[in-house]
Amino acid sequence: MDRTEVSSGTEWEDEVGYSRAVRVGDRIEVAGTTATDEHGDPVAPGQPYEQASHAFDLVEDAIREAGGEPEDVVRTRLFVTDADDWEHVGRAHGEHFGDAKPASTLIEVQALIDPTLVVEVEATAVVE
Repeated sequence: MDRTEVSSGTEWEDEVGYSRAVRVGDRIEVAGTTATDEHGDPVAPGQPYEQASHAFDLVEDAIREAGGEPEDVVRTRLFVTDADDWEHVGRAHGEHFGDAKPASTLIEVQALIDPTLVVEVEATAVVE
């Protein structure tokens, strides 16, 4: 079985033992992705739209690195610290996935890894 691992380059991947994304066959799974910069620092603290958009950019980059395209995304899971932010997060989702319209779930969680992070995104893509 061919396996491709995509790294975000953060120290946590080796410490925790995970990859930003993994492709096996025609399937790409993208791990929970938050709005962080190349040093792992939060981007746009507390801003749901900006964080969602940045996280989607990172997800799309990982999918491309694994050989897919954003239109290959068939599933997203959106974790938010305040369900009332759904419109902001949903707008960013629509802007990034447009006509692909993946199945999506939005879940309110008590907290994310950093208190200034308000959105985390997972994605699944299927590539022909």
